[in-house]
Amino acid sequence: MVGQAKRFSAEIAAGVKRSADVLKQLALEGLRQEIEAMMPLVRQVMKQTRARIFRGDTRSEGKIVSLFEPSTEIIRKGKTSKPTEFGKMVKLQEAENQIVTAYEVYDRRPSDCDLLIGAIEIHQTRLGRIPRLVAADAAFYSASNEAAAKTRGVKRVCIPNRSTKSPARKREQKKRWFRNGQKWRTGCEGRISVTKRRHGLNRCRYKGDAGMKRWVGLGVIADNLINIGRALDKQAAP
Repeated sequence: MVGQAKRFSAEIAAGVKRSADVLKQLALEGLRQEIEAMMPLVRQVMKQTRARIFRGDTRSEGKIVSLFEPSTEIIRKGKTSKPTEFGKMVKLQEAENQIVTAYEVYDRRPSDCDLLIGAIEIHQTRLGRIPRLVAADAAFYSASNEAAAKTRGVKRVCIPNRSTKSPARKREQKKRWFRNGQKWRTGCEGRISVTKRRHGLNRCRYKGDAGMKRWVGLGVIADNLINIGRALDKQAAP
């Protein structure tokens, strides 16, 4: 198939040069570009398939899991129902009234731990102040993150340290403010489910990285419009 594609590409290039019809030239050139873009992807799939079957190597460099969306990543989250998912990592950052203040679609999945301080800085830039409380799940925890957040002015950092053996730390995580912060964070997890169910973020209908970012952005805008309307309605209520 790759050999045929190379021949077709050469034939199309020759046909474009001979054709006097501009529309036909454009159509043929578009097809040639598609073939040229697909060939190295197919070669990579062939390479990683040989490595997997003959050498048992499942960690090929530059691994491709989708020919039509080559930037798709393998995401292992350890869930019993879905131990492995395919797509891109999306971060949603939420403030009061369930309003998403920032989102990001990552080209390569980062460590959650590396995202916390950047999220605080984005909050400060967009809302003009440091958040009083920051809540996240245990994947965002590190001692340096907690110290850096407090240095920036965050009064309460509500991120559990699951591996701690310190009695003082365990008592801190049982305090009412900490438990309330984690309850709020659990509610934020529901925001992800809502955007998937109500606004189609479970599957992107656009193509490419730019299409993915546009699709997520539109979903966030739609969800914010609903929640901003609800918040304004509450304020206007007698």
